[in-house]
Amino acid sequence: MPEYYSSIGEAVGAAMQHNIRLVHRSAAPGSDKPLQVRRLPSASADPYSVRGMISRLHEDASPDEVAGIIEEVNGALVGALPELTELVASAADWTRARLDFDDPHHHPAFETWKRLAAAYGMLQDVREQLEVAEDGLAACPAERTDPRHHQMVNVLRSGELLDDVLGAEAALVPSAPRNVDSDRQRAARASSPRAGTSPSTGSPPATAAPPPAPRSAGRPR
Repeated sequence: MPEYYSSIGEAVGAAMQHNIRLVHRSAAPGSDKPLQVRRLPSASADPYSVRGMISRLHEDASPDEVAGIIEEVNGALVGALPELTELVASAADWTRARLDFDDPHHHPAFETWKRLAAAYGMLQDVREQLEVAEDGLAACPAERTDPRHHQMVNVLRSGELLDDVLGAEAALVPSAPRNVDSDRQRAARASSPRAGTSPSTGSPPATAAPPPAPRSAGRPR
């Protein structure tokens, strides 16, 4: 299964299809590609990750805390946004090495390079905007204003992160693989929308004891 999806709806749909394949065994065991299971630590376990910073950036955070989080995101050396900008630049440079202008009417690699270059420029603009916004965040009042003012501006957060949809402890990873079928089942539970109700450990749930066999009428206690 792919590790990334464009939306939570796509991810949930892919998880459902994957679970159906596991149930019906439409393919022979071992014929499919190995499942790719990523370890996604909880936001509290990694407060300086992007997910951790999002969890820290709640409405009751102080202005200095919010400004500090934006500074962490936009930091020149270890900030997530500069790293993303360099990643897009690397992809554009990779495409640049494959440009071919021999055909004057057909330049698919160049079209891809232009899109990546445009994305790179947009990310640079975002970095500049955040540098200016950082000072404005620190100057914001600590108390919330009257809610009637909030209705004038739309909410921007989509709430489609894994923690938002499945809960903070939903993305769990099983222990060292020992059995292929068990791995598939655990991966299916981890990718299912109901994964938050699964046990936190990789061990199967304890089965209930079978009901006692009915006693014969001719054998009194």
